[in-house]
Amino acid sequence: MPTQQRIGVIGAGMGGLAAAITLARQGHDVVLLEAATRPGGKLRQVSVGGVMIEAGPAALTLRGVFDAIFESAGTQLNNHLRLTPRVQPVRHIFADGSILDLPMGAEDAEAAIGRFAGAAEARGYRAFRARARAAFTTLESTLLSRARPGALALASQAGVGRLLATGPFTTLWDALGEHFADPRLRQVFARTAGYVGTSPVQAPATLMLIADAEHQGGWWVEGGLSRLAEALADVAKSQGVRLRLGARVAEVLVAGGRVSGLRLVDNETIPCDAVVANVDSAALAAGRLGAAASRAVAPVALMARSFSAITWAVHGHLHAPDLPAECVLHGEDGRAEYTALAYRGRMPASPSITVFAPDRIGRDPIGDVLPGKAERLLVMVHAPPRGDQGQPDAAATTACGVAVFARLAQAGIVVAREAEHVTGPVQFEALFPGTGGALYGPAVQGWQATFSRPTARTKLPGLYLAGGGTHPGAGVAMAARSGTLAAEELLGA
Repeated sequence: MPTQQRIGVIGAGMGGLAAAITLARQGHDVVLLEAATRPGGKLRQVSVGGVMIEAGPAALTLRGVFDAIFESAGTQLNNHLRLTPRVQPVRHIFADGSILDLPMGAEDAEAAIGRFAGAAEARGYRAFRARARAAFTTLESTLLSRARPGALALASQAGVGRLLATGPFTTLWDALGEHFADPRLRQVFARTAGYVGTSPVQAPATLMLIADAEHQGGWWVEGGLSRLAEALADVAKSQGVRLRLGARVAEVLVAGGRVSGLRLVDNETIPCDAVVANVDSAALAAGRLGAAASRAVAPVALMARSFSAITWAVHGHLHAPDLPAECVLHGEDGRAEYTALAYRGRMPASPSITVFAPDRIGRDPIGDVLPGKAERLLVMVHAPPRGDQGQPDAAATTACGVAVFARLAQAGIVVAREAEHVTGPVQFEALFPGTGGALYGPAVQGWQATFSRPTARTKLPGLYLAGGGTHPGAGVAMAARSGTLAAEELLGA
């Protein structure tokens, strides 16, 4: 290959942006092709009654991943974005009407749990925190920062004892039962598996490291988390990346048994020495980027897909004066909820409901809300990833919305919707074709999931993968890290 390679990057999500920046700063000719009109992928905004509302992830965690990307390009994250520490408690409302306002800080959270459920549960939380910290510390350098994890290498690097202590052969649900006798607290911390679209009844206890990542600190991005994608796109362009929006790739071209270029839907061809695809491997396997790319990855079985969601981006009036920016209304039975989603492929009878109210960020006291002022809201429930089968259909989605907002009202969260934008598995499948609407790539099921997740290298020479569906996993920071790992694999080929 020539010293300067021509590299095509498909998709300006976190993985694609990180890969493009890494490759361009090494002097390569990089073109970044994004089908949408804005960068960001699943970091997106929707217009609701003329108001832009964030319709994806809300808070930034593992900030150091992004600090490193910006610094590698000779700049600082703070030069591009204004960040506010995430300090408000998250409100948890349970089916019995009880409420836990869970602070971000460890000592404050432990005290709150003690007041809520007693001293034994506070001690259980302290032990859980320690176990989650140990899991993150063990796996951060040995697994999450490596391009091609292997069981034997991981055991050698981390030590068998430390690795077993992360709980790879225990489910997260069972591990939480070792720390919390109160089923309500088990529901609270089982949500960490939901962050990567997986049932805690199937996920290994190793996923408790997500709780530690969250406890390390979070930040709100002024203007919404999609601004992070825009800032990274600006950095990419400053490094010489040619960003083309509204450019949909139809096919990865092959010559001589390796990648030779890309063909767009308008039949324009772009010669490439290598390609980084920031797309779900399921989309590749389904032939969304041509026959050659479809043979480069393994297909994702229906039961191995991560969760989808139904979201309501709302502009309206929220009658809940003391509600913080984040709130979770838990379902009646956590195990039954996840069983319906993961095993039966249907909506649970009583799903957990997440409410994010960005206009309440930084309000102290929380109840300091201007009377009569309309607010932006994002309401979400998990849903089975069957959008490619037309499920749930429009009628079922509408019925779900009626039930969700009725339950919120019963819990004292009354939402007067003036305008809304609803997105379900069918719409997510349209946004991210070939996935069924799954939002997090393959689900993390069982101990072997870590080693069966797609890695950067594919069976097709010159084709690399990045994104939340690729190792090291879902989430904004991990998706970005996957892009850096993909670029490093390409450069080392």
